[in-house]
Amino acid sequence: MIQVYDVRCEYLKNPVGLDVLEPRISWKLTSEERHVKQMSYQLQIAADDNFSSIIWDSNEVISDKNLHITLTDIQLVSRKRYYVRVRVTDQKSNMSSWSDIAYFEMGLLTANEWQANWIIPPITINGEPCPEFKKTFHVSKKVTRARLYATALGLYELKLNGERVGNDYFTPGWTHYESRLQYQTYDVTDKLVAGEIEWTALLGNGWYKGNLGWIGARDIFGDRLALLAQLHIEYTDGSEEMIGTDNSWQVTASALQMSEIYHGETFDATATTSDWQVVETIDHPKDILVAQENEPVRKIETVRPQKLIQTPNGEVVIDFGQNLVGWVAFDIEGEAGQKLVIKHAEILDGDGNFYTDNLRTAKQTNTFIIKGNDKESFEPHFTFQGFRYVQLIGFHDKQLDLTNFRAVVLHSDLEFTGDFTCSDPLVNQLQSNIIWGLKGNFLDVPTDCPQRDERLGWTGDAQMFIRTASYLANVAPFFKKWLRDLKAEQLEDGSIPFVVPNVLIEDMKEPEDTTTHKPYGSAAWGDATVICPWTLYIAYGDERILAEQYDSMKAWVEYIKSQGTNPYLWNTGFHFGDWLALDAKPDSYIGATDRPYIATAFFAYSTSLVRKAAKVLGKDEDYHYFSSLEDHIIKAFTNEYVTPNGRLAVPTQTAQLLALMFDLVDNKGKERAVCKLQELLEESDHHLTTGFVGTPYLNHVLTENGMNDAAYKLLFQQDYPSWLYQVTKGATTIWEHWDGIKEDGSFWSTNMNSFNHYAYGAIGDWLYRKVAGLELDEQIPGFKKIMIKPYTGNGLDYVEAKLESMYGQICNAWKKTNTGIELEVTIPVNTTASIHLLNVDRDHIKIDQQNPENVEGVLLVTNQGKDTVVTVGSGTYEIVTSL
Repeated sequence: MIQVYDVRCEYLKNPVGLDVLEPRISWKLTSEERHVKQMSYQLQIAADDNFSSIIWDSNEVISDKNLHITLTDIQLVSRKRYYVRVRVTDQKSNMSSWSDIAYFEMGLLTANEWQANWIIPPITINGEPCPEFKKTFHVSKKVTRARLYATALGLYELKLNGERVGNDYFTPGWTHYESRLQYQTYDVTDKLVAGEIEWTALLGNGWYKGNLGWIGARDIFGDRLALLAQLHIEYTDGSEEMIGTDNSWQVTASALQMSEIYHGETFDATATTSDWQVVETIDHPKDILVAQENEPVRKIETVRPQKLIQTPNGEVVIDFGQNLVGWVAFDIEGEAGQKLVIKHAEILDGDGNFYTDNLRTAKQTNTFIIKGNDKESFEPHFTFQGFRYVQLIGFHDKQLDLTNFRAVVLHSDLEFTGDFTCSDPLVNQLQSNIIWGLKGNFLDVPTDCPQRDERLGWTGDAQMFIRTASYLANVAPFFKKWLRDLKAEQLEDGSIPFVVPNVLIEDMKEPEDTTTHKPYGSAAWGDATVICPWTLYIAYGDERILAEQYDSMKAWVEYIKSQGTNPYLWNTGFHFGDWLALDAKPDSYIGATDRPYIATAFFAYSTSLVRKAAKVLGKDEDYHYFSSLEDHIIKAFTNEYVTPNGRLAVPTQTAQLLALMFDLVDNKGKERAVCKLQELLEESDHHLTTGFVGTPYLNHVLTENGMNDAAYKLLFQQDYPSWLYQVTKGATTIWEHWDGIKEDGSFWSTNMNSFNHYAYGAIGDWLYRKVAGLELDEQIPGFKKIMIKPYTGNGLDYVEAKLESMYGQICNAWKKTNTGIELEVTIPVNTTASIHLLNVDRDHIKIDQQNPENVEGVLLVTNQGKDTVVTVGSGTYEIVTSL
């Protein structure tokens, strides 16, 4: 019998505080039978959880759609909770029972509903020390419902009677503060008991006014901390009360003496909160407020110390065994005034000493001063560190019990959806490193590194990794929020900043010379505005994300068109090129591949994606325009970079990869690019020379062009440069440089050498899509139509990969046998899959020990050249092939 489960609203389970006026409902389906499809659904919205007051009913809708069902023609009300249930009918007219009841609750939908005032502290406690606000009020009646809505200029932490409100951190998050500022909604019903209530708020500099970037810039978004919050209380007698920030609040200097994202915090537990002053109120826009859009940053897990080290230099160091992002919390007893310092590092140097040179100006240091009563607990508030090792300074020997220390991992609370394991332990460690790279760099925005004085939302890194990220976790809400900031930061001419939110407010110097350039408009970086929405669309079937970003996508392509001396070539401006490629000139960060070549290739690629988006969105005129533009770009590319005999004029690995990946060459040109790529690999003894631009496509291009053996060989290389070289050097995250640690144990540089930098983790995309064979059909996105097409190769005896898609779990596990391969494939309800068995004749296939044509759920068996394709409906299938 078909059943409905996992009903969600805007990707979220029972969200509280939405401001989406036409929210969308999605659900999954399960059945013990095979090839089960939804034929109709009924969706109801009610004002109560027993559905005695139904306010919206779709009635029966004949449709197989179970994702992103838009609630139209319903007037949603601020602060109101709505209950949801769904039932469906399958193709055999079997009706499910009603789903478990889900709900969503609206936040404050209009600016005029914010009755509270912005309040600020005196300038003397405007961040150093951090201000603490308070207000006391009385609850005399029984509370039936209470919601607290809050935001800040800076970062905030709220408490009611000393108890922290919510489990979200780094609120209100990092956005384009001038036009978009998030607020959070908290259910505080259980915290409001009869009697006096003390409401306090602690503010920190955070991204709003703290130090950002490597030139020491401060106050980029503003120079005054401020708080806005209001509490709505509903009593059992039907009365309501609103308490908000206003001039009745007081403020004082807190015990948090200093707080900076890069530098850490200083907390003096001996400080007393006295000398309370009346706050000031200010006028600051409220129409910029938006409800929380992505999953907040939360404490996700705890990592315990592995060992205590005494380094050759005499430093006392804890090794947590994993490079991670978060902070160290600890419990301790000590004397009043004892000063404890914790420094953070990713790595030890070649001699085993604590190494921080790669942090540049970031101090990554937390200081705690003991109050001196009983056992005390310390952890930071508004800072985070990237580290595996911590140095302890000022601790007595008896205070070094490792059971008192813990590393708290913080990142955006993503739902992890992918799992990949195989027969090779080094590849499994590589996969773990990729996941930890995501954890460490998906902290409210997709950052480039979590440790040094950077931690910025680099657009190029994001677009390079997003496809891999979509397998590892449900990143749709995360990128939806970031893309809105990207769109807000886009300049009027259509160009895109290098980082979003943009903090690179001054002209930058080109690495090779003293030329300055504006911090926006680089090929492969600005293309994030096109590549990221398209990736979310195909991965999650989300047309709304595509529609929301479409104007930004178009504007970027038109910007490119206006840049070149030829409207179909992009041969002007600054570009990062194939950043950090190994074929770069000495003392250069930029690879050897001609930058106008890369720019024009991405011009063609982004134009092709906008063309596809126009078709999806029904914009026929745009579709024809961008189709023609793409043709002209490819023709100009061919005239500029392809000889009459089909040879690419740029003889690098990355040049061949881009031409093949973006379909810029065909026939003879394609054959020659494949041959040249093979030649270049042989010249490098089958090692890569690619950088940020070429690496994400390298193994895909090899596999798709008949060189799967070469792709596997690259994967299994263990010497420099390779993915597994990092693993053999003890890496637990992905490095920024292929040789962050050189073969002799020295370091690449101190200037730019992050050991947690996810860009090269894009190999994970190939592991899922090609090695495990979990692929989608762009024409029917979101894994509605699944392709199972594993490419086996030397070095792996078995692979198992799982993906919790929007429809349910997809799984493919294959293993080699003496006569062929065995697969176990699971396909979720309401989807179909084509299983591609490469170089296998249909007569050499058994499914569930039977001929495929006799198996329930098998819909079609066809030959495609030397391959056999088996089309199946939902269910689990055991497949055995023989040679």
